[in-house]
Amino acid sequence: MKRTGMIALIMCLLSGMTAYGEETAPYSVDTPVQEVMSDPAFEGYGRLLFPVNDGYWSGDTLGELRLTWYSNVDPNETVEIVNTLHERASRGETVFYDLYTDEEKAEDPAKEATGLFFFKETPGEKFAVCNAGGGFAYVGAMHDSFPHALELSKRGYNAFALIYRPGAQTACEDLARAIHFIFEHAEELEVNTDGYSLWGGSAGARMAAWLGSYGTAAFGEGEYPRPAAVIMQYTGHTDYTEDDPATFACVGERDGIANWRTMQRRLEAMSTLGIPTEFHHYPGLSHGFGLGTGTVAEGWIEQAIAFWEENAGA
Repeated sequence: MKRTGMIALIMCLLSGMTAYGEETAPYSVDTPVQEVMSDPAFEGYGRLLFPVNDGYWSGDTLGELRLTWYSNVDPNETVEIVNTLHERASRGETVFYDLYTDEEKAEDPAKEATGLFFFKETPGEKFAVCNAGGGFAYVGAMHDSFPHALELSKRGYNAFALIYRPGAQTACEDLARAIHFIFEHAEELEVNTDGYSLWGGSAGARMAAWLGSYGTAAFGEGEYPRPAAVIMQYTGHTDYTEDDPATFACVGERDGIANWRTMQRRLEAMSTLGIPTEFHHYPGLSHGFGLGTGTVAEGWIEQAIAFWEENAGA
């Protein structure tokens, strides 16, 4: 084949690859949120991708999505998340798991709006459960847990994002049930239950901390191992015990909801008990910065992963 013919063939193949890539990425910043919710690929759980309580979010399209109490919402992250889940669901992967039986949901209809989104990666690798905040009034997963779970999966971990019932007690019950579910289905899920971690922002950070402090039995489930590490963002949580897991925390210095010095004092007190801790605070940053893409906090997740690994054991 002549050189010009070879170049033409390569260009044709590349063009086909690009077109195929575009076809397999159905969503963009201009996609209506309602279109994602009702997509047949997400049948039965598409609504749970976004806050169930309409009063805490706004925006007609993915690019316009805004969540109450959150800053630095990145439209590109939102689009990547829903495209990733769509791709995985379309090729037959299970990306959503119910936590409760039909009988339990009948007894408590609020349990209908719960479940685990699964960002599966390396079989046999450790897992993390990410918990979004929302003031225990709603679940801001699209900015405060889905991005974290996706990033963890990119690094080879198996990550879950919990959709829970708002309310401190019910949220912790749902997290305890999620841990129960993962441990009881570890073989099916292909996850390693040793050295797992709990992640959370704002109210979600309180959930992670409470489960780390008191364990699953305190919230209605059987006794399962505590996490190797708790990763917390922007919360004024002050409670702790001498048995708390290793704890990493970060917050912005201009956070009007969670004072950074409150978080610092908690970790300092835990450190005096011999609990491994790591704390970061960022000048000029407000509440709910998520991954912190494009801010002074960008890269904090790498530090958090390193902290988790240091404390996960062999």
